[in-house]
Amino acid sequence: MRFGDVWIRSALAAAIVAAVVVVGEGIGTPKAASVPPPAAAVEPVESDVVVYKSPTCGCCDGWIDHLRAAGFRVVTRDTSDVGAVKRRLGVLPTLVSCHTAIVNGYVLEGHVPADDILRMLEERPAIVGLAVPGMPAGSPGMEAAQPHASYEVVTFDGQGRTTVFSRR
Repeated sequence: MRFGDVWIRSALAAAIVAAVVVVGEGIGTPKAASVPPPAAAVEPVESDVVVYKSPTCGCCDGWIDHLRAAGFRVVTRDTSDVGAVKRRLGVLPTLVSCHTAIVNGYVLEGHVPADDILRMLEERPAIVGLAVPGMPAGSPGMEAAQPHASYEVVTFDGQGRTTVFSRR
C-alpha cells in the first residue's frame, strides 16, 4: 500500500500510518492504494527515507549525512513529539532511539547503518523494520563518541518479536 511517497509493506504499519493520516498529524496525505512494484523494479537508493526527529538533535543529522553519503534521498520531518510517531509506527519501547524513519514501507529506528538498510530493501523480509536500540557509540551519526561499542541491528515485527539482523 502507498501513502504519499511512502510504501507500506506490512498490514500493521499500513494501519498505523493510515490512523496517523486520519488524525491529521501531517505524516502524509493518503493517495489511492496500489500494489507495490516487483522487487526488481525498486532501486533502493532512489527511495526517499523520511526521518522524524527533534529539530535540535545533532546525532540525527549525522545519521542523515551517513544515509546521503550512501546515496539515499532523505526528507526530514522535525517534530516536538517523536515518541508519538514511534508509537504509531509500532516501535517497541525496548527498541527506542532518538529518531524514526520510513523507507519503502519499512520502519527504521535509530542509527541503522546504510548497508543494512540496503540489504533489507534487497531481501524484503516480512518485518515492520530494523532498529538499533539506544545510541551506541560508533554507530552512524555517533562516531565521535568514544570508545566505540559493539551493537546489534535487529528486526522487529508486529507481534513484538525481534531477531538479530547484523552485529557491529
